[in-house]
Amino acid sequence: VDKSGLLDTLQNNGVGCIAFTPLAQGLLTGKYLNGIPQDSRMHREGNKVRGLTPKMLTEANLNSLRLLNEMAQQRGQSMAQMALSWLLKDDRVTSVLIGASRAEQLEENVQALNNLTFSTKELAQIDQHIADGELNLWQASSDK
Repeated sequence: VDKSGLLDTLQNNGVGCIAFTPLAQGLLTGKYLNGIPQDSRMHREGNKVRGLTPKMLTEANLNSLRLLNEMAQQRGQSMAQMALSWLLKDDRVTSVLIGASRAEQLEENVQALNNLTFSTKELAQIDQHIADGELNLWQASSDK
């Protein structure tokens, strides 16, 4: 959620925006809904993983992730697809920087383009879940 006015400034200057870590270092992929998978970077590297550590899997975050996942399923999307769709629905976002490690992940992510429409209610719920779960990894502590 852009509260800084950056997207408006970019638009006013005819510049696009590339969303960095749009899947919140993997939190929005559904991978961590049931704990830390054995084959995950977080399991292998623990607190050495930049940006995402086991301490991010608080009950509040997990609850928000579960609610977002339910919402995505109701939309006929994976949570990753919904997260990417949420970003790409805004014309000022010209691209998202994804880090797929397998071809299947890339293929799944591209499917986000099939449903970029959100109801007002869905957008409000997403904003609430992000705030409740502290899922915005880049939010400044002074903005909380």
